[in-house]
Amino acid sequence: MTEALEQTEAAAGRGAGRTRMCAVTRAVLPESELIRFVAAPDGMLVADLKAKLPGRGIWVGADRKRVAEAVKRNLFQRGLNRTLTPSADLPEQVGARLREVALGRLGLARKAGAILAGFGKVEAAIGGERLSALVLAFDAAEDAKRKIARAIYRRFGEASPLPLLRLFGSEELGLALGRPNVIHAAVLQGAAGTSFVEAAIRLQRYEGAGDSRAESGQP
Repeated sequence: MTEALEQTEAAAGRGAGRTRMCAVTRAVLPESELIRFVAAPDGMLVADLKAKLPGRGIWVGADRKRVAEAVKRNLFQRGLNRTLTPSADLPEQVGARLREVALGRLGLARKAGAILAGFGKVEAAIGGERLSALVLAFDAAEDAKRKIARAIYRRFGEASPLPLLRLFGSEELGLALGRPNVIHAAVLQGAAGTSFVEAAIRLQRYEGAGDSRAESGQP
């Protein structure tokens, strides 16, 4: 990373919220929309997902395509000013780590009582006021998708304010929640639920799925 780039980052970081410059696009973005990379003592490139590791870092947009472009353009070696060869599958490694973090937080949210699983409980939660997000297994059958869409429509009509997270398979959700295959889950408001939702949305954006909202369908 050049001295000018570091100075730009420092200037952008002052004020409301911390921002950094993406080494690929040179856009100044909130840290939450970027991933910091550092060089480990052995010369390996490390994705510093918590942005807390010591040493010089380089920031790249939290997007699989951006990470792949940074590898292709050799930006990590130039930005960190040292010899290193990032793995060709670095984008996949980062995606796997983001996924692991999100599933780990899902498990913690369950232990904190912030997750409800099973359509009956989810349907009841949709009618309440404590709901933060909905989770639907990506391998859900069409009937399961229609059921949740109708429940959302009955509560919100055409415009739902809830994030709908469709990142994990039913088996993954079941393992994280300590029960057989899970198709539907509801995330309740609170610190544990919010932590999971933030991690899941970060993964969703990284994988290019966007910030989807719960879809509704007329009964």
